[in-house]
Amino acid sequence: MSRTEGQRLFVAGSWVEPDGGSYAVVDPATEETVGQAPEATPEQARAACAAARAAFGPWSRTAPEERAAVLSRAASLVRDRLVPYAELARAETGATTATARGMQVGVAAARFRRYARVEPAEWAIPPQITEAGPMGRAGVMGALAVRQPVGVVACVTSYNNPWANPAGKIAPALAMGNTVVVKPAPQDPLSVYRMAEALEEAGAPPGVVNVVSARSVAVGEAVVSSPDVDMVSFTGSTAVGQRIAEVCGRDMRRQLMELGGKGAAVVLDDADLDSAVAGIGTTFTFYSGQICTAPTRVLAQRGVYGRLVERLAAYARRLPVGDPREPGTVVGPVISRAHRDRVESYVELGRKEGAVVVAGGERPDRARGFYVAPTVLADCANDMRVAREEIFGPVVVVVPFDDEEEGVALANDSDYGLVDYVWSGDVARAFRVARRLRAGGVGVNTVGRNMEAPFGGFKKSGVGRDVGSYALHAYSEVQSIVWPG
Repeated sequence: MSRTEGQRLFVAGSWVEPDGGSYAVVDPATEETVGQAPEATPEQARAACAAARAAFGPWSRTAPEERAAVLSRAASLVRDRLVPYAELARAETGATTATARGMQVGVAAARFRRYARVEPAEWAIPPQITEAGPMGRAGVMGALAVRQPVGVVACVTSYNNPWANPAGKIAPALAMGNTVVVKPAPQDPLSVYRMAEALEEAGAPPGVVNVVSARSVAVGEAVVSSPDVDMVSFTGSTAVGQRIAEVCGRDMRRQLMELGGKGAAVVLDDADLDSAVAGIGTTFTFYSGQICTAPTRVLAQRGVYGRLVERLAAYARRLPVGDPREPGTVVGPVISRAHRDRVESYVELGRKEGAVVVAGGERPDRARGFYVAPTVLADCANDMRVAREEIFGPVVVVVPFDDEEEGVALANDSDYGLVDYVWSGDVARAFRVARRLRAGGVGVNTVGRNMEAPFGGFKKSGVGRDVGSYALHAYSEVQSIVWPG
């Protein structure tokens, strides 16, 4: 069933009329209206948090197998509706059809399926022999560590993937026995309501999942600051993450933060340039560069610098830019007119800072839509703003370096530390460099991901780790139970 026209909020198991009215969700490829999204009020946001609090007790006591069955049914429903769900995601985000199907809806289904697997939530601690003392007689103390749910989790999600990102928060949180209030990004919330429908149909009890959307910052603040919320899981910019962390800090509220990135790709002089160019070229333009893991800061050793710049520019120029519905399109639009203007302003800033535009730099000749041509800025220095700030568009900067020591120093000279990359024909050398990089993840001769490996950032790229079993740790508290042996 579709509620894109006159979409309602989802609170306490009911579809509720928004007290703040509605607003248009715009297709960034055509600038046409996709549907009307509900505008919640702060009071409705707080009501959603209260509903999640009321549902927490019964849901947390539900058998893990029953919670897993809900997630499994939700995975099947999402997979069965892959085509219509992906069409909505494509229209809301401007992602290509292949990306919307495979990397958005497809990944969401996989994440629900992954956390439908029941894992042990308790483990024995080796007994400890204690001597007699002020605390009592000598004895043997047994111990058990038990993973308990945190409580109510506020999931504040990003616009760049309205399926995989919320699913990556909701699924492990529900699996651990938490309840959730989802505040989706205002640009593309309709997909998240489809996810709520699937979870409702899969048997999630009222109040276990709640969704409230709004353009107003006050609604997000109401969710994050609600006394009913025990944890905030946020994906988005570092600036917003810092503001959320300040609010959470006042009440010692748990946080999981996946924030900005300016991924360094260290290309050493013995690298396979075909592999490096393909990896960097594919990833910095994937979803029009609107991913925080993109290698947007290429550090090339002098011996390969000229060839790498030439090949990367040629690769960028060959990428088809256009309508994301067309099968041959690789690079679609960015999310909005305002964001296109922001990305273009960075390219102009790079020119003023002394960078050389070797590919792109001009707006594609299209009548409608928010398009940015894949752009390569060469002859950059690591202290330029285009090399230090997250642009979040299909723009890559290339910085030369002389030796391995300088390459590592430049890579680490950043406020960010989410995912870096190393290319070298000497695997031992690549691993040596990788271990010196201050980043939560490092790809060695690849831009691929292992979806069970912990994901998160150093420095201003975030707090905490999720994905795989690490997400179950993130959405739980560990309790120790001890007894005399």
